[in-house]
Amino acid sequence: MRTALKYFFIGLAALFVLSQFIRPDTTNPPVDATERLEASAQVPSEVAAILKRSCNDCHTHETVHPWYSQITPVNWWLKSHIDDGREHLNFSTWATYAPQRKERRLDEICEVVESGEMPLPSYLWGHPDAKLSQEESGLLCTWARSAKQSAESP
Repeated sequence: MRTALKYFFIGLAALFVLSQFIRPDTTNPPVDATERLEASAQVPSEVAAILKRSCNDCHTHETVHPWYSQITPVNWWLKSHIDDGREHLNFSTWATYAPQRKERRLDEICEVVESGEMPLPSYLWGHPDAKLSQEESGLLCTWARSAKQSAESP
C-alpha cells in the first residue's frame, strides 16, 4: 500500500511539473484608444481610479497578470475568468458597443456593484484593495446613471 501511495504522489508531482509547459496565451490584445471607454464617455478621475483598481484586470485589454498567474492550473482558471469578463463588458472596446448595449451595461454596472457581486470574491482574494466601499459603489452608480442619461440625450 505504501509503495502504491508513493508512486501515486511521484506521478502526481511529475504531472504537475509537466503541466507547467502547457500554458494559455495571456498576451493582452492591442488597445485602440478610439475604442476605449474614455473615447465615448465622460469619466471623472475618481471613477477612472476605481475602475482601474477594481475592474480593469478583467474588463479591459490592459490586464496586469499577478505572479501566481504563471502557475498551471491557476493560469487556465484566471484566463477563463478574464475571457468571460471581457466578453461580458470590455472598457477597451466600449466605443464599439451599440447604444442599447451601452445602456444595459451601465445599468448592470450599478446592479452588480450595489449587490456586491463585483468585484468577484475570488478576485478579492489576491487583490484586497479592489474591494469597493459603499461610497465607491455609490459613486460608480451615480456615474453610470449619468452616463446612461447622457447617452440617451441627442
